[in-house]
Amino acid sequence: MSQITSNLLQVKQRLALAAKASQREPAEIQLLAVSKTFPAQDIEEAMHAGQTGFGENYVQEAVEKITLLAGLRSKLVWHFIGPLQSNKTKEVAAHFDWAHSIDRLKIAERLSSQRGELPDLAKLQVCVQVNVSQEESKSGIALGDAEALCNAIAKLPHLSLRGLMAIPAPNPDHHEQRQAFAAVRECFKQIKAKHLHEAGYELFDTLSMGMSDDLESAIAEGSTMVRVGTAIFGKRDKISV
Repeated sequence: MSQITSNLLQVKQRLALAAKASQREPAEIQLLAVSKTFPAQDIEEAMHAGQTGFGENYVQEAVEKITLLAGLRSKLVWHFIGPLQSNKTKEVAAHFDWAHSIDRLKIAERLSSQRGELPDLAKLQVCVQVNVSQEESKSGIALGDAEALCNAIAKLPHLSLRGLMAIPAPNPDHHEQRQAFAAVRECFKQIKAKHLHEAGYELFDTLSMGMSDDLESAIAEGSTMVRVGTAIFGKRDKISV
């Protein structure tokens, strides 16, 4: 058994145990393998071990890998999870299935318009990124502004609004981890309850939160998608893109 296959099994076991501890079904929680900086061959190896969803942070690097793995496209779901600038939206619209890091209406509008120029593609699935820890160095909109942005995105024709994404500040204290994730969950629940029957909210079902070091806390607070890289692929070398 390869190291990546072994790591995947261990992460899935962690996920299942965390779900059980929170009286949830493991099937409620998707595992997103964060493959940024790792080569296409590692993604293919993880795919053969049963992984389908992969998250990338850097547009140019991701498009190169998506192109290399074009023959496997029907078996892979590509998620863009990094900060997104206006000059990169066209590539994300053309190559990805999901974008998790929407924090400005301008970006959403560009993605919708550019996705609409590709009639063979389904709507781009998107999450609004919230900056729950109010870190100046981190992307994301304030929790109090999330509903207005969601409402605007819900009206865009080539996007499908799926939920919220968050990356809380690193914190070794599990109680404080859970507090941050709980704040995102409550924001999500309030938006969903208020707009449940409105157009554009039909698929509002995703809480993308939790990573290698805090996925148990995220699952305890309702995460439906955890983004795990290091625990699957190993330590990564930092790159500048």
